[in-house]
Amino acid sequence: MPLAMAKPGEANYIQKITGKDEIRQHLAELGFVVGERVTVITEIAGTMILQVKESRIALDKAMVNRIMI
Repeated sequence: MPLAMAKPGEANYIQKITGKDEIRQHLAELGFVVGERVTVITEIAGTMILQVKESRIALDKAMVNRIMI
């Protein structure tokens, strides 16, 4: 299931990252890697605030939909 479907406050673990190599590499540099814990903080106007590796990062829904939990 895409991370975009997760509810705020839920802790989930990344199962897969989809997309082109450049997109997967960019997400990996931000800390989004398979097995990592990720929590949805909030969603505002299609942008999601996520917590991963002690950091909060905002991603648009197109990027969030590439992260499978």
